[in-house]
Amino acid sequence: MARFLFIALGMLFFMQCSPKAVDKETVYAQVGSETLSLQEAKAQIPATIFQRDSIAAYETFKEDWIQNQLILREIERLDIENLTEVQQKLKRVKTEMLLASFQDAIMSSLSNESEVTTEEARNYYQKNKEKFLLDERFIRFRHLVATTRQNAELAKRDLMRGLSWENVANKYSLNPELRIRDASRFWPASIALSDYGVLNRYLQVIGVSEISIIENINGQFHFVQLLEEKTEGEHPELEWLIEQVRQWLILEKKRIAYNTYVKNLYLAAQANNEIQIYNVLPEQSNQINIPDSSNSNK
Repeated sequence: MARFLFIALGMLFFMQCSPKAVDKETVYAQVGSETLSLQEAKAQIPATIFQRDSIAAYETFKEDWIQNQLILREIERLDIENLTEVQQKLKRVKTEMLLASFQDAIMSSLSNESEVTTEEARNYYQKNKEKFLLDERFIRFRHLVATTRQNAELAKRDLMRGLSWENVANKYSLNPELRIRDASRFWPASIALSDYGVLNRYLQVIGVSEISIIENINGQFHFVQLLEEKTEGEHPELEWLIEQVRQWLILEKKRIAYNTYVKNLYLAAQANNEIQIYNVLPEQSNQINIPDSSNSNK
């Protein structure tokens, strides 16, 4: 009895001193034995959708998940997976996925061999400049957002007097750092301030250095000033493209290295007599004989 009591007390002590298992995932929905955790749902919801309305995003995902689980159960009941045509499709999809994954793995392993310097990218751009032409008008502009019409008018006045944009934005605009940074970039005219249709329209028609009228949009006061433009067909500034050119050259190097890798696989298999090609094609391809209409009336 004393021995049993000692063992029981020991087990109780161990249980109290041991950390309790913590369920790290919260079950959100369940269909049969399949469960969906809140964490799994969040991980699969696109960030842009989640940010707009997280509750609605969770609810929509949950309903879709439940519907899919019910369909999967019905697929299992009807034994659809084992149908010949379904098995053929699954095999084809699996093969395509494995081939794509193989290419990704090989190209990822070639990262160190595919480095491209900024200087290489510059040289490529200069030698192939004619390949890089703007496909639409690009513009650089200032966009001020003030909390009152008076501040917007004062900002407009100061710009017309020649005060710097940094000074004006910091003094009168909301999010001045963003406004100053955006004013240093070129934007495709079609999407510049596309969230503000009226401002985008001003940017289409005002001239360089001209300032638009002040617009009240949702209780805030906006205006734009066009600073610079590049028309369709012009060469873009190298600094806009330098990183894209560099990344494209890296990808091109990886493609070449990957093709070489695959070619070596082929040559090795050929050298080991592992490839057999059988002449089973007909000697002549089937051709449709079309009567000569010029002889049809003879």
